[in-house]
Amino acid sequence: MTLEIGFIGLGDQGAPMATAIAEAGFPLHVWARRPASLTAVADVPHTAHDTVAELAAAVDVAALCVSEDQDVLGLLDGGLLAGLRPGSVVVNHGTGVPSAATRMAELCAEHEAGFLDVPVSGGHAGAVTRTLTAMIGGPAELADRCAPVFASFSAHVHHLGEVGSGQLAKLFNNTLMMMNQANVEEVLAVAAALDVDLPGLVAVLKNGSAGSFTLSALGDAITAGNVEHLSRVELVDMDLFAAAMAERHAPAAAVTARAIAGAEGLVDLVRRLEK
Repeated sequence: MTLEIGFIGLGDQGAPMATAIAEAGFPLHVWARRPASLTAVADVPHTAHDTVAELAAAVDVAALCVSEDQDVLGLLDGGLLAGLRPGSVVVNHGTGVPSAATRMAELCAEHEAGFLDVPVSGGHAGAVTRTLTAMIGGPAELADRCAPVFASFSAHVHHLGEVGSGQLAKLFNNTLMMMNQANVEEVLAVAAALDVDLPGLVAVLKNGSAGSFTLSALGDAITAGNVEHLSRVELVDMDLFAAAMAERHAPAAAVTARAIAGAEGLVDLVRRLEK
């Protein structure tokens, strides 16, 4: 049986994910708070619904790709849970804290539905090229059932354990990326003091043994036009990481501080490369 997939959150990352799902042959159902957002899937077969509850009643899997845990909880309470069919699955593709994922799973269970937290890494570019990395937290049976859907937009799909483990992996992923940014920022600051050709050096580092995602993203995924926004998003992610570590009493103060430094220095790094 082909799964009927609902998708809510047709933004920068969600729209190409939803498009990939439809192009993989899954019947796609969508709902958007703003009707104009539906133009993002205009080129693929889909069914638009007037309410969240109507979408929920029509699908086997309801995927949410919205900004914050509170947005997901708002959708669950705003008609999604009430409309779900018993045995259906709610999937949260957003980034949040593991404890919120646990609460979402509990709410779904009260309505005889399953839940998976499946944040993804790779951003808009990865969603467009269908090379995202999907990190699954939740029951293995549900992960296996939904894996073909995740594979439609991901190059790598990893099941990491119980509910919340996907979110935990995403937070560690984001934190290490920002720590790497701090390394790049410090090395290039030293190079700038020596009047080294920074764009030329970056080109060398990208292709050398020092290469990393952080370096590769400079001038590509990270540009002068979006760097301030990205820096703010990274700092929000670090708030989530800090909260998750505090819940578990993890000794993460030094790691958190290093990652925050990387996020805060990103704007200056891009500006330095433009000079």
